[in-house]
Amino acid sequence: MMKKLLDWVDARFPLTANYKAHLSEYYAPKNFNFWYFFGSLALLVLVIQIVSGIFLTMHYKPDADLAFASVEYIMRDVEYGWLIRYIHSTGASMFFVVVYLHMFRGLIYGSYRQPRELVWIFGVIIYLVLMGEAFMGYLLPWGQMSYWGAQVIVNLFATVPIIGEDLSVWIRGDYVIGDATLNRFFAFHVIALPLVLLGLVVAHLIALHEVGSNNPDGVEIKKLKDEQGRPLDGIPFHPYYTVKDILGVVVFLMVFAAIVFFAPEMGGYFLEHNNFVPADPLKTPEHIAPVWYFTPYYAILRAVPPILGSQFPGVLAMGVAVLIFFALPWLDRSPVRSIRYRGPKFKIALTLFVIAFIGLGILGILPATPLYTVLSQILSVVYFAFFLLMPWYTKNDTYKPVPERVTTK
Repeated sequence: MMKKLLDWVDARFPLTANYKAHLSEYYAPKNFNFWYFFGSLALLVLVIQIVSGIFLTMHYKPDADLAFASVEYIMRDVEYGWLIRYIHSTGASMFFVVVYLHMFRGLIYGSYRQPRELVWIFGVIIYLVLMGEAFMGYLLPWGQMSYWGAQVIVNLFATVPIIGEDLSVWIRGDYVIGDATLNRFFAFHVIALPLVLLGLVVAHLIALHEVGSNNPDGVEIKKLKDEQGRPLDGIPFHPYYTVKDILGVVVFLMVFAAIVFFAPEMGGYFLEHNNFVPADPLKTPEHIAPVWYFTPYYAILRAVPPILGSQFPGVLAMGVAVLIFFALPWLDRSPVRSIRYRGPKFKIALTLFVIAFIGLGILGILPATPLYTVLSQILSVVYFAFFLLMPWYTKNDTYKPVPERVTTK
C-alpha cells in the first residue's frame, strides 16, 4: 500500500526524484570536517526562529503603547512565554554565530571560487537579508535600546546626499520613530523578510547541489568517476552526512540550551539591560550601541571622520564593508582554493582580517574615545586591505601542489 501511495504521489509530484537528487544520490566529498556542520546548523536555527516567532506573534502587540507591556506579559503571564522569548532572542545571536563561522569556512577553503560564485552570492544576499531581519526585529520589544538603536540607524540614511531626508522618513513611515515604524517593521520582520529568506535558502541549496560541494582540499570530486558515474571520492549525503550532522546538532543544542536556561542575556550582549526599560523618546541612554553582531560595521562607521559635518562617508564605508563580500570570487587570483595548499601571504592576511573583524566588534560596543577611534581606524584599514590587496597577495603567493584526489587526514 505504501509503494502504491508513493507511486501515486510520484506520478503527480517529483518526491522520490527530489529525495534522490538532494539526499540519497547527491554525492558529497568524503573528507568533510567539523567546519561543514555550520551550513545545516544555520538551517536548524532558521527553523527555530520561525517556530518560536510564530508563538511570540500570538501574544505580541505591534502598538507603540502596548508593545513593551505585551513582551512583559509574554515573559510573566503566558505559560512558558519566557522560554519562547529566550529561545527567540538567543536564536537571533546564535544565527549570526553560525553564519559567521559558515562564511569563515568559505574563506579558508575557497568555497566562493569557480564554479561556486553563485552559491557564494546567494549566501551573501542571505546575510544581508538576515541583517535586515535582525534590525527590524530589534525594534519590536520597544525598550530603550530598541528605540534609540533604531533611531541612530535610521538617521544614518538621512546622511545620504539629496534623497537622505526623504529616505529616512520613508523607512520610519513618520517624522519620528513611532507607531507607524513599529507596525511596518513588524510586518517586514514577521512576513516579508522571512519569505525572502526562505526563497534565498532554497536558491542557495539548489545552486550548491548543481555544482557540488567544495571540500577541505579544494578538489573537484566530479572529475574522477566510476563505471556508474559516481564520484570516486564522494559518498551519498544521506545517510552518511545526515547522521554526521546529528552530532553537530546535538552539541549545538546543548550549548543553545545552556545559554537559554542559564545565561539568556549573556551579560547584556544578547539582551541589553537597557532594553528591559520601556522606550522613552525624552531620555537618551548614556551609551547607544547596536547588538554585538552589528558592532564591527558600527565601529567602521565611527572610524571614518565626518566631512563638512556629514556622516555620509562613514555610512558609505559601512555599506562597502558588507557589500565587498560579493567581489571575493573575482578578487582571489590564487591557483588553489584551500588554505591547506596556500602560502604564507594569504594565511597572514586572513589572520589579520579575523583579528580586525573581532577587534572592530569589540570596539563597536565600547564608547567612542579618541584612543578607541584610532584603533578602529587602524583595524578598518586592515579590514579593507584584506579585500583590496587580495589580487596582489594571492597572485604572488607561494602554494603547495594540490593532490589529484581528496585526502582523509
